[in-house]
Amino acid sequence: MLEQINKAAEYIRSKTHIVPEVGIILGTGLGRLVDEIDIETTIDYEDIPDFPVSTVESHHGKLIFGFLAGKKVVAMQGRFHYYEGYTMQQVAFPVWIMKRIGIKYLLVSNACGSLNPELHTGDLMIINDHINLQPGNPLIGPNMNEMGPRFPDMSQPYDRVLIEKALKIGVENNIQLKTGVYVSVPGPVLETHAEYRYLRIIGGDVVGMSTVPEILAARHAGLPCFAISVVTDEGWHDVLEPVTLAQVIAAATQAEPKMTLIMKKIVEGLG
Repeated sequence: MLEQINKAAEYIRSKTHIVPEVGIILGTGLGRLVDEIDIETTIDYEDIPDFPVSTVESHHGKLIFGFLAGKKVVAMQGRFHYYEGYTMQQVAFPVWIMKRIGIKYLLVSNACGSLNPELHTGDLMIINDHINLQPGNPLIGPNMNEMGPRFPDMSQPYDRVLIEKALKIGVENNIQLKTGVYVSVPGPVLETHAEYRYLRIIGGDVVGMSTVPEILAARHAGLPCFAISVVTDEGWHDVLEPVTLAQVIAAATQAEPKMTLIMKKIVEGLG
């Protein structure tokens, strides 16, 4: 895996002079952040050696290099999921590459379903912890000692300082932000009523199909992480309503300006 990481990183370095300080994974609800970036270089995923290619219709497939709020950034316009048929190592591959080319922080967004009656469609939730129900872990196998330790600590997977900064940004900009626990599941099916209840019982506030594999790789590599979710559907009702991808995208799009502002202000305050 290290050979593949180094090969991909070498290719990327040959295409841009930007050495990014911050890596951003533009999940559902944060695509417009690209409009805020002063773009220097764009690289298609398919051109990068060994790089996966997103198969989800709402996810583009480009690495964006440039400046955001005065900071050098690399943004993933489109991410990967286990349910697409990728291994956990492939899902985490871009994080290792971003670490290799220089990032010091990782910021992530996603869409999720609410398990908590206090979280409604359109709400923004900062992730302060997670429960990993994915069928694997990107760190399984021979340890990449150059990246991090064999047994990385996960007592603080999401950086407390960045969380406090985000909450302050929310207050200053009249944006209501909540905090909670994200449960990561394989997908691609949405949960049954009984599964929603189970996930709530074990401590989850929201559920989604991404984020945790990338966070595990990032924390192994010593990167401070921040993640924010937009609630796109509610799974805590006595009677569930069917959910479509169009509804998920619509809810995420409505919350997008607030998520974009939060991310931009966090980047502005780094360093």
